[in-house]
Amino acid sequence: MDILQHHIQALVFCAQSPISIEEIQRCLQEALGMEEVLVSDVLEAVEAINERLKEQGFAFQIYAIGGGYQFLTKPEYQDTVSTYLKHKSKKKLSASALETLAIIAYKQPITRSQMEQIRGVGCDYAVQRLLEKELIEIKGKADTIGRPVLYGTSQKFMDYFGINHIKDLPQLKDFATEENSIGESAD
Repeated sequence: MDILQHHIQALVFCAQSPISIEEIQRCLQEALGMEEVLVSDVLEAVEAINERLKEQGFAFQIYAIGGGYQFLTKPEYQDTVSTYLKHKSKKKLSASALETLAIIAYKQPITRSQMEQIRGVGCDYAVQRLLEKELIEIKGKADTIGRPVLYGTSQKFMDYFGINHIKDLPQLKDFATEENSIGESAD
């Protein structure tokens, strides 16, 4: 099992994006000449790797993210890493691009005119920037007059925001605050 763990570590480490269990299985079977690598063996090995990393006090571990596995730093080091990334990142998304991205994420698949109706302003530039950054992608065409293009989030969006599925996005109820009231509550 140690050999399997070492090979899985190597695969997860060298993958530029989250590597799926299926990819891990395929690579291990081909590289090690194994007939079959069970999903349970891969999951058990990932768990053992994370346990070893935890015991030895490493600042990272393997996380399930974006439909696969990737080495990421632990949450307690978020401030340090975000400071580094803030200095490294020269081009950030504008407020309009972030608004547009949020609309796409929550309403996908969505057309540009639907986005503009929600925002109340044109979205051409924001959509173009999001496509360039590969945070959104074209999902097809709508079955309406003119067959407008439908947009949705990409796998890179999932990776960037650290979620596995769109359903993992925070819901509106997560942002709701209690209403302010004057006087005492009537119990």
